[in-house]
Amino acid sequence: MKDYQKIILVIILILICILIGKGRSNSEKNEKMSYTYTKKKDYFFQPQTNWASYKDKIKVKGIYITGNTAGFKEKFNKLIKFINETEVNAVVIDVKDDTGELTFDLDIKLAQEVGACENIKVKDLNEFMDILRKNNIYPIARIVTFKDRLMALKRPDLSIKSKNGKVWLDNKGDAWLNPYNKESWEYPVEIAEKVALMGFKEVQFDYVRFPSDGNVKNIDYGKGTEGRNMAQVIGEFLQYARQRLEPLGVYVSADIFGLVTTSSGDMGLGQSLEILANSVDILCPMVYPSHYYLGTYGIKYPNSQPYAIVNRSLETAQNRIKNMKSERKSIIRPWLQDFSAPWLKKEYGTNYRTYGPDEINKQKKACYDNNIEEWIFWNASNNYTKSAYLRENN
Repeated sequence: MKDYQKIILVIILILICILIGKGRSNSEKNEKMSYTYTKKKDYFFQPQTNWASYKDKIKVKGIYITGNTAGFKEKFNKLIKFINETEVNAVVIDVKDDTGELTFDLDIKLAQEVGACENIKVKDLNEFMDILRKNNIYPIARIVTFKDRLMALKRPDLSIKSKNGKVWLDNKGDAWLNPYNKESWEYPVEIAEKVALMGFKEVQFDYVRFPSDGNVKNIDYGKGTEGRNMAQVIGEFLQYARQRLEPLGVYVSADIFGLVTTSSGDMGLGQSLEILANSVDILCPMVYPSHYYLGTYGIKYPNSQPYAIVNRSLETAQNRIKNMKSERKSIIRPWLQDFSAPWLKKEYGTNYRTYGPDEINKQKKACYDNNIEEWIFWNASNNYTKSAYLRENN
């Protein structure tokens, strides 16, 4: 009887050993199948692709397109035809416009919370990008940065404040995000990352400055202003944006006032040419002749002398950047004028000029004479002077 019990006991012990061994084997197997193990051993994980080395670079000859135009198929298709029949090869498209609205639904929680997605103009971003790709059109995303009435009013903690603690408004009733508050940087940069992943080749930050119109003396920027002037803050933002976007293989550009090219300071806007040229890949001065006062640079009628005003601005900008010692500095690609300025008729009298092919080509010549081969033309209604862009004219 005792021998029988011993045999049973031995069998039980053997079974226990087998089960323990099997469990250990399964445990070891499960461990080797785990995310942590495979990542550690690098069976499946490869270094994250840095798309910066795949950047496309072309000599941009572009035009501006609003979100409404992008979403209105008939007009958009006409512009595609216009581009295919001219030297134009790029478009700057509103992604976040002057009102704070988004053109595309980018699935950004904060944008949805403040109502920026309530008036989406282009429903299918993939289809839209396919059209540009098939027509060899270089897409640039325009993001209006710190001017954002929607966000600033819904998120006053991110906004520029008046000294009474309320959200500050400029003379047009627009509210602004506070560049001194680094939390306000995240929203435009997140938008930029989204569109970069969707195929945009360049992100262009507009209104990347402090407000200039309205009672700016009543502004209280709050904490974070100590030891940091406006120009440093704008430069820091753009450097931060470029750092975030560089791995995605897109260029970063910034729009600046035309007078910044000849100003030694930051014009009270936070736009200093040298600081900005160290912060982005492309600087886009808005050298619209209609935006200069009579007599600027000794040019009596700037809007009627497009070559002279654009040439002076670009010549100065090029010389200043050339004299910078930085290894990495931006190129100049100006915004030019393809629109008339009827509000100047009274002031100019008989010297007023309506803009057509001659005025447009003189601005382009000013670019080429300063070794600048890239440009973008602005027309708020997106009605461009086709004869000025025909290839045989250039």
